[in-house]
Amino acid sequence: MIPPSSYLINIPLGLPYHKVRITTHLLLNFLLVPNHNTVMATIKVYGSTYSTVAMPVFAALYEKDIELEFVPVDMRAGEHKKEPIISLNPFGQIPAFEDGDLKLFESRAITQYIAHEYFDKGTQLVIRDSKKMAILSVWTEVEGQKFDPAASKLTWELGIKPLLGMPTDSAVVEEYEAKLAAVLDVYEARLAQSKYLGGDSFTLADLHHLPTINYLMGTQSKKLFESRPHVSAWVADITARPAWNKVIAMRS
Repeated sequence: MIPPSSYLINIPLGLPYHKVRITTHLLLNFLLVPNHNTVMATIKVYGSTYSTVAMPVFAALYEKDIELEFVPVDMRAGEHKKEPIISLNPFGQIPAFEDGDLKLFESRAITQYIAHEYFDKGTQLVIRDSKKMAILSVWTEVEGQKFDPAASKLTWELGIKPLLGMPTDSAVVEEYEAKLAAVLDVYEARLAQSKYLGGDSFTLADLHHLPTINYLMGTQSKKLFESRPHVSAWVADITARPAWNKVIAMRS
């Protein structure tokens, strides 16, 4: 049996089979103070409109009211292992990102760059107050370390396998629904005290949940969100954002 990760790199949906993390501190060493009086170079995003790792990049740009050039990558044809992708991302994965002479890969690194470089445009996805930013960073880490592993596994089993004509593993679903439920119990307590995970406003801590939530709300796992009133209200709020609706509209 070929492991799921081997399928993921060969389907057009572009779901991640491995995630390389980068710390905010390392990324910020490379950021420059933006000069928005100059003409902005065209931002290019290479990926798929169905990819759970490309969609946050699209969402961040739309939250910032920044135009982008979308370059579709056909992963069934192996385009992610060819130029120009392989020069932009040596791992041969999506998304890949270009802003002028800057080239980035890894979804969370890209959205961090967008949030900081274009801080004064559109929605402020990060916070300049150091203490508030520290809290936001905690919940950004929770998303990546606690929520995403369970949510991505369920997305594969319930959202992607059926599209590929593959049987869903009910034992895996049961295991990971229990793991996601434990995370959402923590979210329910947090969201009883705060409108959003990172504080009083929508930030990157919320944004990166959108792709997997979008898939899971069309599956049996939606009950995990709907059964928790504060989580349910939060999901309704973030999925109704105009920027996210623009991401979904990219598929048509």
